[in-house]
Amino acid sequence: MSVLTHTATAQEPSEPTTGWIHACPKHRLEPGIGLAVLLPDGHQVALFTTRDHHLYAVDNLDPHTGATVISRGIVGDRAGEPTVASPMLKHVFSLTTGQSLDAPDVRLNTWPVRVDGENVQIATTPHPTQNACAPAQSTTRAEQGTP
Repeated sequence: MSVLTHTATAQEPSEPTTGWIHACPKHRLEPGIGLAVLLPDGHQVALFTTRDHHLYAVDNLDPHTGATVISRGIVGDRAGEPTVASPMLKHVFSLTTGQSLDAPDVRLNTWPVRVDGENVQIATTPHPTQNACAPAQSTTRAEQGTP
């Protein structure tokens, strides 16, 4: 598994601004193969591109197992909806909304993604929750209470 890390300047914790970080060069992404990206706050995000060259970013933490494996998931679609299935228990999530297609009360956070020249960037703040589902589980070791 590839995990990309980067250096970022510190921001005041009270600043709710969204910044963008360099995730990888565009040519590093292969359709259907995920890439794990470590954000400055410790969150891991799974970055995907599909065969039609759409970019998606969701939490890398599998809410069913607590393992950071979504980037190793199986990319596909269900009725035209782009999806990723966890490689462990095969729970399927929408890449567009993060919603579990198997458990209506579970979802992954989704993250804005953009291309800047030849580089893919991910926002440092996830999209607002798209529905009333329970929030995704913690996505950093500190939030999980793990050293």
